[in-house]
Amino acid sequence: MNLKDIIRNRKKFSFALIAAVVLVGVIAILVYLRYKETHISTDDAFVDGHVYTIAPKISGTVKALYITDNQHVKNNGRLLEIDPVDYDVKIQQARADLDAETKKIAQLQSVAETARRQLAEILAAVKAAQSDLALREANLRLAKKEYERAEALVKDGYTTREDYDTKKAAYEVSQDQVKASRDNLEKAEAAVKTQLAAIRQADTAIPSQEAVVSGKKAALQAAELNKSYTVIYAPAEGYVTQRNVEVGNQVQPGQPLLSIVPLNPDAIWVTANYKETDLKSVKPGQKVLITVDSYPGKVFHGRVNSIMAGTGSAFSLFPPENATGNYVKVVQRVPVKIDLDEGTDPEHNLRIGMSVVPTILVGP
Repeated sequence: MNLKDIIRNRKKFSFALIAAVVLVGVIAILVYLRYKETHISTDDAFVDGHVYTIAPKISGTVKALYITDNQHVKNNGRLLEIDPVDYDVKIQQARADLDAETKKIAQLQSVAETARRQLAEILAAVKAAQSDLALREANLRLAKKEYERAEALVKDGYTTREDYDTKKAAYEVSQDQVKASRDNLEKAEAAVKTQLAAIRQADTAIPSQEAVVSGKKAALQAAELNKSYTVIYAPAEGYVTQRNVEVGNQVQPGQPLLSIVPLNPDAIWVTANYKETDLKSVKPGQKVLITVDSYPGKVFHGRVNSIMAGTGSAFSLFPPENATGNYVKVVQRVPVKIDLDEGTDPEHNLRIGMSVVPTILVGP
């Protein structure tokens, strides 16, 4: 083989090598483009989740603290206790007020019952006075007839003056008796009116007092409810974070004391901010591969839950205003919520706020 043949063969080999490299490059580019079409990824993502801020409903002094920083607590586990002494005193005072007002109802009922018994006696006295008046009026009519007869007879001399005086005196006595009986009846009837008024007053006072008792019962229930707030329990299973309370601290209602962060898969998720141009093929239910900066080489699995109904900037404190005349188009990012698969993080390695790289598999 001469020199020309060697040069010719080398040129052929060079052309073949270049062609092979170009072909491999084209194939690599096609594979990459295909991968990019079926694997939507972003590094603008983080672990998100529920955070329960623990705050007291009442004021007081922290008596006991049952947790420490980063401690795992179970649902309804005791977290801390506020000194209940002040609230015990309030319960005792409220119970004493309730007892006192309840006794007043019994007293009013007793007064009303006594007034009704007295009314019955007065009504009986009225009937007796009516009967006595009727008898006295009958006696008066009889005495009047005898007096008039004696008056006529004494003029004609058929009876004595003494008999006339006797009949006249009897008539006058009967008049006085009728007047006295009528006065007694009027007094008895007036007593009936007075007693009825007393009964109405007692009957009216009882509902008002019952309303007072209801208010005292509510006050007692409120005092007992406040007492129950002296012990604070965990609203969910999780880990203690942001603790800023110690025994002896004076706390106020609504004051943040600590936070509980649950790390089970149904309580945390990934919030990924994808470019709006990448979302054309993203749908709920698609599989997601998640890598975490803290655990290189480990892959977590999840699924697309939903796409937020707006871009992140639209809900910012100062949303963009595009009517100023100097508009510059910027590709917006839309938050996508990604749920973690059950069992993908059994050791609860993921922590809220960790940076992750989720890759959505949108291919067939």
